[in-house]
Amino acid sequence: MSIVVPVMEPRPARLWHLPRLAVILWRFTRATPWLPQVRTRREDLTTFVKVIRWGWVRVLKDGRGVAGFIVRDGRRIHALYVHPDRRNRGIGRALLAEAKAEAQALDLWVLEANTGAQAFYAANGFIEYGRSPGYGNDENLPDILMVWTSEKGAIQ
Repeated sequence: MSIVVPVMEPRPARLWHLPRLAVILWRFTRATPWLPQVRTRREDLTTFVKVIRWGWVRVLKDGRGVAGFIVRDGRRIHALYVHPDRRNRGIGRALLAEAKAEAQALDLWVLEANTGAQAFYAANGFIEYGRSPGYGNDENLPDILMVWTSEKGAIQ
């Protein structure tokens, strides 16, 4: 049984959120044995600064601070992470719900080895649309293109 905790609405990330975003990302990447470490922490921070300034990052806070974030440019979701201590509480679903409300279609690439993320996206209406041997990701690992469309949207 998952615990449902009321969450606030997602809001734009600000540079002062950077330390919490980095912790959330690094808790996942450093705890995932099959995921090669291909970027330095400095490179991660530099990328965060760019995407925050571009307005691509939305954060969701709970009573303890930033609990999760999504990085999205139009219909493309580049990243969605939830703090490991706050998973299964609706935070990821709330971040996706806002993205769905703003777009008629969304797409993302998920690593083939990340079966948990695949199941999460499938449970939230995404379907597999294609596969790649990893040409488009930094880790060069096989990945899956997943797509969601609203009733009004169409895959283009």
